[in-house]
Amino acid sequence: MDSKNLIERINSLKKEKNAVILVHNYQRPEIYEVADFIGDSLDLSRKAAETKADIIVFCGVRFMAETAKILGPEKTVLLPDIEAGCQMADMVMAEEVRVLKEQFPNVPVVCYVNTTAEVKAESDVCCTSANAVKIVNSLPGKDVIFVPDKNLGNYVGSQTKKNMILTDGYCYVHNNIEPEDVKRAKMLYPDAKIITHPECTEDVLKLADSVQSTGGMIKFAKESDASEFIIVTEVGMTESLKREIPDKNFYPVGKTCINMKKITLEKVLVSLEKEQFKIEVEEAVRAKAKKALDRMLER
Repeated sequence: MDSKNLIERINSLKKEKNAVILVHNYQRPEIYEVADFIGDSLDLSRKAAETKADIIVFCGVRFMAETAKILGPEKTVLLPDIEAGCQMADMVMAEEVRVLKEQFPNVPVVCYVNTTAEVKAESDVCCTSANAVKIVNSLPGKDVIFVPDKNLGNYVGSQTKKNMILTDGYCYVHNNIEPEDVKRAKMLYPDAKIITHPECTEDVLKLADSVQSTGGMIKFAKESDASEFIIVTEVGMTESLKREIPDKNFYPVGKTCINMKKITLEKVLVSLEKEQFKIEVEEAVRAKAKKALDRMLER
């Protein structure tokens, strides 16, 4: 079945089954064509919490689909490829968080949304790259336990007066971007503004004109007087930007997230047809994790 027929069949099934498709910015561009909402983790968390659909098909990675299930336990949440995980999320386990809480009693725990449901359940509040600084600043005391992304944690620390207690997690896509990669792009496009994701290393962030979440990148590029941008994040983000702002030019500096690209139109169709790869979260874990997510969404 060609892409056009796949898209038509998926859109027909959505109406038939009262389903909604949430799509992360890093997805393949053809997946955008069946999306009801495209956005970053914060945008999509809000949409998952608000939707009246019976079925949520999450075109992203597992922790995102888990988040949707935590926020809407009565809904059927589908992940089109059950192997679409997140290496960063697997870099911290709930037991490690419990140990940190024993070492640093009464210190609030902030978990990045890129974590398992079990880690969220051990945390006081969740955050995304879009609101991490705001969340951390809102907490009492000078110390904050922040898991799992050391790069995002270091960036948040540079924007606040908090002492960040970090673990050694990272996103392999962002952590492997080198300053020289950005400098080469700047030589090729000297008039372009550099927008970087806060999951990048400190040396890369120093080269940025602006540090933004993926949703923030779209907003910044729309509002900027510049017409060219070097986008330092997962390479698929430039496709989302081109779709949103076709009259400006975007040049990617980054790597490909293999897990994000596991989702295809064929897999979305099969997932909807068979309602397969349902995401489930144990209720005791879900209830605790929801508290951390609710506190994030309230701020």
